[in-house]
Amino acid sequence: MFCRDRRNLLQCVAQGARADHVRAKDENAKLAAYYSYGLRNSESMHLIHRSRASSVTVDCGSPLDVASVSAAHRSMTAEQPTELTPVMSERKPKMGILSATSYVIGNIIGSGIFITPTSIVQHAGSVYLSLLVWGISALISLLGGISFVELGTAISDPGCDFAYVCYVKWFAIAFSFMWVSVLFTYPACAAVQALTFGQYLVQGIAPIWAIPPDYIMLTEKALAFVILVLITWMNWYALDRFATKFQIIVTFAKLLSMAIIIAAGLYLIIFKDRRENFSNGWEGSNWSPGALTMAFYGGLWSYAGWDILNYGTPEIKNPKRTLPLALIVGILSVAGVFVLINVSYFSVISVEEMKATNAVAALFSQKALGDFSYAIPFMIAILLMGSLNSNIFCSSRFMHAAARQGQLPPALSCLNAESQCPRAAILAQTVITIVFLFFDVESLINYTTFVLWFQKAVTMVALLYMRYRKTPVNKEVVRIPIIVSVIFLVFCMLLTVVPLYEEPVTTVIGFIFVFSGVLIYVAFVKYNKSQSLNSFKEAFNKKSTDLTCRVLSSHVDLKNDYKEASQSDTSEDSLE
Repeated sequence: MFCRDRRNLLQCVAQGARADHVRAKDENAKLAAYYSYGLRNSESMHLIHRSRASSVTVDCGSPLDVASVSAAHRSMTAEQPTELTPVMSERKPKMGILSATSYVIGNIIGSGIFITPTSIVQHAGSVYLSLLVWGISALISLLGGISFVELGTAISDPGCDFAYVCYVKWFAIAFSFMWVSVLFTYPACAAVQALTFGQYLVQGIAPIWAIPPDYIMLTEKALAFVILVLITWMNWYALDRFATKFQIIVTFAKLLSMAIIIAAGLYLIIFKDRRENFSNGWEGSNWSPGALTMAFYGGLWSYAGWDILNYGTPEIKNPKRTLPLALIVGILSVAGVFVLINVSYFSVISVEEMKATNAVAALFSQKALGDFSYAIPFMIAILLMGSLNSNIFCSSRFMHAAARQGQLPPALSCLNAESQCPRAAILAQTVITIVFLFFDVESLINYTTFVLWFQKAVTMVALLYMRYRKTPVNKEVVRIPIIVSVIFLVFCMLLTVVPLYEEPVTTVIGFIFVFSGVLIYVAFVKYNKSQSLNSFKEAFNKKSTDLTCRVLSSHVDLKNDYKEASQSDTSEDSLE
């Protein structure tokens, strides 16, 4: 978000922004504000205001009443040109190359590698083409990571796509990103993880208890519901009581299960000559653009998370050097692991067998690990529980943060008095996720991947727009060749346009989710002047918040500056 004049700056403040301390060098110049909007924690930012009459240095620190900003606005003439230049925050960064790289690797490697291989083979049709999809997916992710290096060093604010779109003042689209993430992307991802947990658990208990085929899907969904309720209960209390301790166990299970699969697969290929599936590796390849795009959806789903460092750029030491190195090393390392795991799968699993299974790692363990095979499905089920735990944690905090900023009903900002956990947001995310449990895994992956890559396409357009308009950014920006961003944008567009022919329903539903957020922003935020609607919202918010506080033993956690901004917005016509 970048405000180039006083009017827009005041609008930023009125739209749920945070006004902070102003230190004036001249008594005639009094205007400045700091606003936060990121997906994660807010970050300080200094603004330098220059006008014909004077200059003002803005230092974020103590709160400033929005009324002061409004008074300053009235004291200045509209003719005076204003320039706002972002300066890097003085907050001490803590993350070096090693820790940044570990964040990239740890955030990418999750449940995807155990979920999507089947979908990729179903659309690619052959061993070698599916491996090629995994490699090109890594290349696309690498191009995206390099492009986001420029964004992360140009704009020091945390928040990734949301922050960058706000920077060019595309507020309706930024609101849509938040809307889609809270109501669609996070719950759909959680549903995929829960359903896959059910599939692996059914595979694990199959040797002990053979479930009738007609009841397998029902059993998987029932197990998904049970684990979702269990994870919700774990997050219902203070993190140090259950959730964080459980996450340590999950991390160990993730590393051990992948190491076992790779070691077993390479042993069979090198020492047992299990290479029959590679002898005709291109046989059955499906080169149609629609099928390949859907295959890439699976691959890119597994690589999702490479942009994690852009959520906390101010925390990184020397981002000009650390960001590119961490992203390149992290993505290439993950690519090597993913390709090796898939090569291991094909050492004992044929293409037709992989197309028919929902739990490829469980099938691999049954065919390659002998008696130890019984442990692998349960280890992967634990891993999926960890991924679901992380998802519920992130999604609930994101929803809570959006509610604190006034972007969602205030009832969703409520914190439990004892545990300080956002129980209202946790419960809301769980309820939405339960709805998505009635969908199948592949459809959910396609829906969410489409939305995620449409979001990346918009962010790339914002980057090219800033290049074209020569928008002022941080001096320490790492300028990458513009062709890299253009190529990445082309990939993003292909991933959002081509599926119209292969999966039109999936694509249309994705578009509806995205643009519904824009319509809601326009109707309820930007041009909301209906007194009756405002009265209804006030009554609804009051009753729902009171009920939530009583039922969940919670208290409201709205930001004070949001309250002030809301009051200022209703009283100052000049801010509209």
